[in-house]
Amino acid sequence: MEMDKTSAWAGWVYFASVMIFIIGAVQLLTGFVALFKDDFYIHNGTSLVVFDYSQWGWIHMLIGLCLIATGVAIGAGKMWGRIVGTALVALNLVSYVAFLPAYPLWSIMIIIIDVLVIFALTMHGNEVKA
Repeated sequence: MEMDKTSAWAGWVYFASVMIFIIGAVQLLTGFVALFKDDFYIHNGTSLVVFDYSQWGWIHMLIGLCLIATGVAIGAGKMWGRIVGTALVALNLVSYVAFLPAYPLWSIMIIIIDVLVIFALTMHGNEVKA
């Protein structure tokens, strides 16, 4: 009789899967808001770092779609999902660091969640396999 190698830490991977899916949905929402309602975000100038809000909107929407697909793959236990998920969440973290001047409180919350997701995928990702 072979013992299952899954421990209670596998819950972190499922947490990461759900959070990546939610972060992807939030990215889509953020992208739509940046595209259609430029004055929603607090800002001092006309651009955010080097892009205007329309460009940031498209970037957030693209990252959001990729994150949603990756969250589903991680939940299914796919190895490529964990690798791509870690990279995308790191990219998401960087994008929200750049987005700090526009919406600081929300950006800080997303950055904290991103750090927890990266922890879950890198430390406990091998406990959930397809």
